[in-house]
Amino acid sequence: MPDLLLELRSEEIPARMQRKAAEDLKKLVTDALVEHGLVYEGAVAHVTPRRLALHVAGLPARQPDIDEERKGPRVGAPEAAVQGFLKSAGLASIDEATVVADPKKGEFYVARLRREGRETAAVLADIIPAVVRAFPWPKSMRWGDASREPGSLRWVRPLQSILCTFGPETELPDVVPLDIDGLRASDVTVGHRFMSDGLILVRRFDDYVAALEKAHVVLDLDERKRRILADANTLAFAQGLDIVPDEGLLEEVAGLVEWPVVLLGSFDEAFLAVPPEVIRATIRANQKCFVLREASTDKLANRFILVANIEASDGGAAIVAGNERVVRARLSDARFFWETDRKPLPEFAGSALSPLDQRLERLKALNIVFHEKLGTQAARIERIGRLASFLAPLVGADAALVARAAALAKADLVTEMVGEFPELQGLMGRYYAAAQGEDAAVAAAVEEHYKPQGPSDTTPSAPVSVALALADKLDTLAGFWAIDEKPTGSKDPFALRRAALGVIRLVLENNLRLPLATLLDTAFEALPVKADKAAAIADLLSFFADRLTVHLRDKGARHDLIAAVFALGGQDDLLLVVRRLEALARFLDTEDGANLLAGYRRAANILRIEEKKDGRTYDGGADVALILARGQDEERALVEALRLARAEAHAAIAREDFAAAMRSLAELRPAVDAFFEAVTVNADDGDLRANRLRLLDALRTAMHTVADFGVTGG
Repeated sequence: MPDLLLELRSEEIPARMQRKAAEDLKKLVTDALVEHGLVYEGAVAHVTPRRLALHVAGLPARQPDIDEERKGPRVGAPEAAVQGFLKSAGLASIDEATVVADPKKGEFYVARLRREGRETAAVLADIIPAVVRAFPWPKSMRWGDASREPGSLRWVRPLQSILCTFGPETELPDVVPLDIDGLRASDVTVGHRFMSDGLILVRRFDDYVAALEKAHVVLDLDERKRRILADANTLAFAQGLDIVPDEGLLEEVAGLVEWPVVLLGSFDEAFLAVPPEVIRATIRANQKCFVLREASTDKLANRFILVANIEASDGGAAIVAGNERVVRARLSDARFFWETDRKPLPEFAGSALSPLDQRLERLKALNIVFHEKLGTQAARIERIGRLASFLAPLVGADAALVARAAALAKADLVTEMVGEFPELQGLMGRYYAAAQGEDAAVAAAVEEHYKPQGPSDTTPSAPVSVALALADKLDTLAGFWAIDEKPTGSKDPFALRRAALGVIRLVLENNLRLPLATLLDTAFEALPVKADKAAAIADLLSFFADRLTVHLRDKGARHDLIAAVFALGGQDDLLLVVRRLEALARFLDTEDGANLLAGYRRAANILRIEEKKDGRTYDGGADVALILARGQDEERALVEALRLARAEAHAAIAREDFAAAMRSLAELRPAVDAFFEAVTVNADDGDLRANRLRLLDALRTAMHTVADFGVTGG
């Protein structure tokens, strides 16, 4: 069957856009093919800095013919209706329609139409220009004289050529006849910008890949990554070194080159006195190079790996020398920042304040705004300090150390190093705190209070760090809730979902029992803006419930059981919620649990129906005297079982033994089964009927001791 080969060649595509662009091209074209009735066997997209390529295998040569039946008006309908039907169906006269009889509706006209399929190449000539014009680049541009025309083509960078062929593997494919703003499709492309001359004639995908390889272009992004990593590891191994892993940088560098050439550079050993994270950030950010470490000690080495896009005649010596000059200059700047940040500030000459305390005073003097509605960073530091001090005894932290860590937590925001590399905030604060002799727990907390910043990030466990990290995140959440800047849909500009997940992980992974509602109340009280505190806290607790649901669901927990626990209300102890959930899941996995749940649902359904019919509720408990006097043995047994189970379950809940509470409820199963087997709830005697419904409500209430089983699934 015929294959499609498409290449869109342009000026350099930004590396960060490449992988998604390949995915978008594949999806947009294949979706359009399927929409046009063209089913394919397989599709693969590739991207390099200068080209997007798509191969779709196993396409039919033409669209299938489609037989369509279009129903028209009844026989004898007004002429206007008949003419409208003829026009929509494309019929010349009503004689071309068929009359169909319907036993209920009578006779009516039907147009039986046959739509012949088009040649696939002709369909492609329509699809591809539409895809190109509507391509979802995050940023795009117009260029040349045509850019002045309304509706002219936009692309990420100037589009230079289009290769588009279609045909069977065994024959010479045809060029798809398409034109986009004067760029006509052809069957030729070019290779590497500097290492290839002339045009490359392309017939099919296999030829295309091989021809590009000869022309020094590796089409597959993942293959370029593999080659870079393999060659880099070989060079590092020869020096007794290892590469510091950096998947993000590897992806970016592979998107900067079509023909990766891996080279080794070095810098002066004296620069190793600068913190390794700074060296890595400097070399990574400015030169897109990988840093190396000693294989035996893991200490950073004065070597780096760079990736060129050309095989130079001198073996890359000039390229390496040029990169070394830039790295040397950048590291000199970094060393200057490192040394400057640890010295007293000029305006504090002779002061006894430590360098970080001086930075804190500068931060206050500068009145740096955290958010226009939430005040300055300095005011926020004070809020975090008060909240962290409130948290200290709850997490077992030394209050004095927490207060000191809170005071220094944001001081590095006005250091030279963080000004140059914002991603090092917190980390540099730790280095500077340690350098001026702060307690190790304080220095660690200055760095770790930002953590965890994502699902793969580590969670602090030291009490001082935990107190400060919780305070920082709870202040953020309370603040943005107070000014009604909540996440909406996929938009979360202030990373509030991440902050809530951070609180959840800090609590669960450190086994902390914290009254979240009380903590939020404390956080809201300190804010410079006033809001409906009760409503905001309730909404935030609901937000935490949603985030906890996502977190636990990712770990395999049933979302309906999570909902059953939260449906009880007042659940602000996240650790207790999880323990209750775990006990509930274990209980419902047993035969007794499953059968008791079935009994609960039967009782709840009966109550719902009868309460709706009667327009009243049947709460308040059953009349035991009536049951003893006129009830059946099974009613008496259920009343006694409920009394014992309820008492045992409440006692177990009070001591937070949820497994024991579940076992108590499990004792109800025989009595519940016997009740439904022998007792008619809707008895003719009105008093007995009402009392039995109250008995079912007592069963429902007893079950709600541990969870709202009404929201659980099957």
